[in-house]
Amino acid sequence: MQPSPDARTAADSGVIHNIGYRRYEGPRLGRGYATCSLYEQSLRAAFGLGRSGRSKVLPMIVLALPLMIAVVVAAVQIVMKIEKPILDYTEFLDATGMLTWIFLAAQAPVLLSRDLRHNTVPLYFSRPITRADYVRAKFAAMISAMMIVMAAPLLVLYLGSLLGRQDFGHHTGHLFFGLATALLYAVVGSSIGLLIAACTPRRGFGVASIMGAMVVSSGIALIVYALGGGDYADVPEKANWAAMLSPSWLVQGFTNQVFGLVANSRVVHAPGAGAAVLFGAEIVLLTVACYWFTDRRYRKI
Repeated sequence: MQPSPDARTAADSGVIHNIGYRRYEGPRLGRGYATCSLYEQSLRAAFGLGRSGRSKVLPMIVLALPLMIAVVVAAVQIVMKIEKPILDYTEFLDATGMLTWIFLAAQAPVLLSRDLRHNTVPLYFSRPITRADYVRAKFAAMISAMMIVMAAPLLVLYLGSLLGRQDFGHHTGHLFFGLATALLYAVVGSSIGLLIAACTPRRGFGVASIMGAMVVSSGIALIVYALGGGDYADVPEKANWAAMLSPSWLVQGFTNQVFGLVANSRVVHAPGAGAAVLFGAEIVLLTVACYWFTDRRYRKI
């Protein structure tokens, strides 16, 4: 069938309109910038920044409580003119450890589970970042967030000790011990928490699983520690091997031994230099294994 004359006339009179689209000729920032942006966004999300007010409540409470405790301790030391610190830096981390694990359990699923639940993960991988970039950014953000929660009160304690005219060299050295311990807590805890969060799109399951892993492992370590003689006034060295059953005990035992913070037998520590090497090896293997499994998880998405 031949087209009608009117149809041929309409086709011949077609017009191309220039509506002003132009090619982008500016700088292309690439993978590095995108990965840094994802890190920044994830770090903000860990504290509820850029989200609803309800999302800010828990992280801000967990951030504020250790700071308030540190301010009170520092004020007491200054007013009472106490020559020795009430709590050493690593002891403070141990005393507020439950708040740190609550923060980890609540916020690790925020960084990973939400993307899985809303099926937004493939959008990140469209371009330009890779799956490895995504995992690295999330790990760095979670570690940084935990370091902020733990390091801020340590700095308050340090400033309080200086204002109280306590020994500068002692506190500077022990502040370093505290920050190193906080970093190990952050690395080990983030590795475990993010691996669990990556396995479920349900935030509630992620929170319960992470908190359960920390509490149950600490409970098992405490039971084994008690069975090994941990309830005695003079705790035998063999009881300290129980620390290898719990991530938090593991870091505590390793740093106490390495930094020479074993004031008495009741302080959890690696029983000897050889045990300290084993504790350190377990920390490295645990962290690497969790990172590897998390990376494998996202290579399948």
